[in-house]
Amino acid sequence: MSKQTLSFQAEVAQLLHLVTHSLYSNKEIFLRELVSNASDACDKLRFEALDAPALLADDPTLEIRVSFDAVAKTLTIADNGIGLSQQEAIDNLGTIAKSGTRDFVSKLSGDQKQDAQLIGQFGVGFYSGFIVADKITVESRRAGLPANEGVRWVSAGTGDFEVEAITREKRGTSVTLHLRDDALDYASAWKLKGIINKYSDHISLPIRMEAEEWKDGELIDPNDEKGGRQPGAMVKTGEWETINQATALWARPKKDITDEQYVEFYKTISHDFDAPLTWTHNRVEGSTEYTQLLYLPAKAPQDLWNRDKKAGIKLYVKRVFIMDDAEALLPSYLRFVKGVVDSADLPLNVSRELLQESRDVKAIREGNTRRVLSMLEDLAKADRLPEAPKDGAADAVTDVISEEDKAKVGQYGKFYAEFGAVLKEGLGEDFGNRERLARLLRFASTTSDAVSVSLADYKGRMKDGQDAIYYITADTLAAASNSPQLEVFKKKGIEVLLMTDRVDEWALNFLHDFDGTPLQSVAKGAVDLGKLQDESEKKAAEEAAEAFKPVLAKLKEALKDKAEDVRVTSRLVDSPACLVVQDAGMSMQLARMLKQAGQAAPEVKPVLEVNADHPLVKKLDGSVHFHDLAHILFDQALLAEGGLPDDPAAYVKRVNALLA
Repeated sequence: MSKQTLSFQAEVAQLLHLVTHSLYSNKEIFLRELVSNASDACDKLRFEALDAPALLADDPTLEIRVSFDAVAKTLTIADNGIGLSQQEAIDNLGTIAKSGTRDFVSKLSGDQKQDAQLIGQFGVGFYSGFIVADKITVESRRAGLPANEGVRWVSAGTGDFEVEAITREKRGTSVTLHLRDDALDYASAWKLKGIINKYSDHISLPIRMEAEEWKDGELIDPNDEKGGRQPGAMVKTGEWETINQATALWARPKKDITDEQYVEFYKTISHDFDAPLTWTHNRVEGSTEYTQLLYLPAKAPQDLWNRDKKAGIKLYVKRVFIMDDAEALLPSYLRFVKGVVDSADLPLNVSRELLQESRDVKAIREGNTRRVLSMLEDLAKADRLPEAPKDGAADAVTDVISEEDKAKVGQYGKFYAEFGAVLKEGLGEDFGNRERLARLLRFASTTSDAVSVSLADYKGRMKDGQDAIYYITADTLAAASNSPQLEVFKKKGIEVLLMTDRVDEWALNFLHDFDGTPLQSVAKGAVDLGKLQDESEKKAAEEAAEAFKPVLAKLKEALKDKAEDVRVTSRLVDSPACLVVQDAGMSMQLARMLKQAGQAAPEVKPVLEVNADHPLVKKLDGSVHFHDLAHILFDQALLAEGGLPDDPAAYVKRVNALLA
């Protein structure tokens, strides 16, 4: 292949513009990203060599080398890993789609500070080199290819890049950064060692740098012993030394790992700039032996709801990297968890197909799930602890709480705001842990706008005689809290949970009760408050229904194409009408959501409930505008419920006619 110039994919061009304008607030992150990429390349080679040992034969000791040339203003990160073929260099270094980040550019706002927070949520590590370099040269040869099939890739980080064939004797990749004038301090051994020790000490491969020693300066004039000397300098010795511990972090004893090291390891494997909320590190022994290091992120990634995005934790077997996104090791509803599992029992040549069938994998998956739920329960428990007094006064309660627990106060609320909707998916996916998940759920309610009310909280506040946990689902908190269906509950001071996540309708199909108390939607079936409604109220409602029978019959006829039934209700206090569905029916909100998602949904004919004491309803009897009023009542109830009239123009025409 002769030298050719190719254009970057449009998304990459935009990304590079952002990167070169200081996307990273902390420039030194680029070295962490490039060292991490080199480590991944070695891991991939080690995995491929399980089936093809010849790939490793000529150079079996995998390592990463970092070198610099202060005179030439270059910094090079080299590995003897899997390497790149010519086509792989074009595909992987010229496009951003390979790392699942096509959505990245669509999220950019043009506000550099705000956009900088997105970078850690997408796999764009290689391009971070342009923070400190005005040109990057990549030379590589894929393991297994002949020496004359090497490739050189060069770009100045603008709109295009050059690719040409080269002869490269050794497999692997070297990334050479041509440093900008304002980044020359990275051509320094002490600077590079400090960064590597900070961010990459956990890398299980040796990271080597050429050793240096001090050389005294020579006399400027050899014939004049009293003359001045040239300044001394550090000179390279030709010996390469390992500058990291070169031991997998998860394989070290917990007592030897600092919180800072745990946090930096998380940032490396997740490409996240924020520290995690918490983590758990355990060695599990028994019929299945494995080590787990699992993290709960502080922020949801932008592609959390992308169905095509692979998610999972890193799988190692006996310290050998197997795969990045081992989906079989955690259920889908915990896809936000980051971390590593290192198994001692799985075969080294394990495949994704075997992962789905293996008994050991099932044991690891269940163990990981229990451990994550325990982390969440600890955070949720800490959220209930009283915070320390702001005035610093002594407090007998907070004095007995450990510092570790104090640090967790408020963390579960942060977690739930980011991942609560995903957690709810577990109600339908994980029957065995349904009760544990139910205790972790949080909602707003008619007594609290904050999404902080647990089902246990609600049950503890239930009124004497109340025999159900009442809830309502809606698109927004405002729509839920202002729904006409809540009027009688508000009047009687009965708390109702307000559920506004799109997943709520689906998830609650799998949660029928909590600790023996049934969950009841206030928008389904006829309202029955049981012991909370006195006999006089029941008698008044029955009398109103009897007296209103002739009007009800006319309403049913007028609305026969829209409503399954029309009935008088005691549910309403201030509103003239509302819509409900039968107990076993699909809610109107769920039907709308299915249609919006392009899925088939049954036609839902709701029940119109009317307030016989409302002036507008009373006006129906004998009105010459009965037909128009009936349709206006129905359409207004539909609007209040979050829907839209089938014929908005007809609705407006009827209202205008009555106003006129």
